[in-house]
Amino acid sequence: QVQLVESGGGLVQAGVSLRLSCAVSGRSSDDYNIGWFRQAPGEQREFLAASLWSGGRASYADSVKGRFTISRDNAKNTVYLEMNTLEPEDTAVYVCAAGSRFRPLNSYEYAYWGQGTQVTVSS
Repeated sequence: QVQLVESGGGLVQAGVSLRLSCAVSGRSSDDYNIGWFRQAPGEQREFLAASLWSGGRASYADSVKGRFTISRDNAKNTVYLEMNTLEPEDTAVYVCAAGSRFRPLNSYEYAYWGQGTQVTVSS
């Protein structure tokens, strides 16, 4: 069973940057898709960014392309989401997910999901 644990969220002011972390454990395959999603109150879950764990390709939502960046540290089994110039509209629960490498990166059908970390941006 794959387990994902997010961290790094909090209350920040508009314009600052945050780096979220997702610790991955229990994976049974050498490579897999890893993605970040968010869900604000009253809104549907939104795809943000994803990549193959081994790298080489990535996918970003148009709304965050150029502002959010997904990366990873193989030694730490951790994936990151760097978020720059945060806005109040970015307030949401941010969740990481893992899924089959044979599925599209921007799929909403990831097999494993973390518990989420709250990001609140004040203005």
